[in-house]
Amino acid sequence: MKMSYFVLGTNNIEAATRFYDALFAQSDVAPAMPAGRMTYWMGKDFAFAIARPFNEEAATHGNGAMLGLDLGSQEEVHRLHRLALELGASCEGEPGQRGPYYSCYVRDLDRNKLCLFSQQTAA
Repeated sequence: MKMSYFVLGTNNIEAATRFYDALFAQSDVAPAMPAGRMTYWMGKDFAFAIARPFNEEAATHGNGAMLGLDLGSQEEVHRLHRLALELGASCEGEPGQRGPYYSCYVRDLDRNKLCLFSQQTAA
């Protein structure tokens, strides 16, 4: 079994699309056509999307829910942490070694929690 896709809720699809377009701009995750209440980005083996909730109620962040993005290097962890903050994300933990991963944590514009990490260990 492997993860296929991940969807995060948003209350402002335009702002969230700008945030993730900029966050993913220098990665191998490409934007795909928006589809109604959802906007997609496609990676080699997965899809990521933001969506206005189907039930038309407000999107809320999941307490305890988190999306982890393996960036491949400590440098990318630092770069995307800085970029996410510049784009309006809030910091939930500065870059550093945590267990087997070098990681940091941010919350996007809708307060969804993202872990930006590398499997490289701290030098």
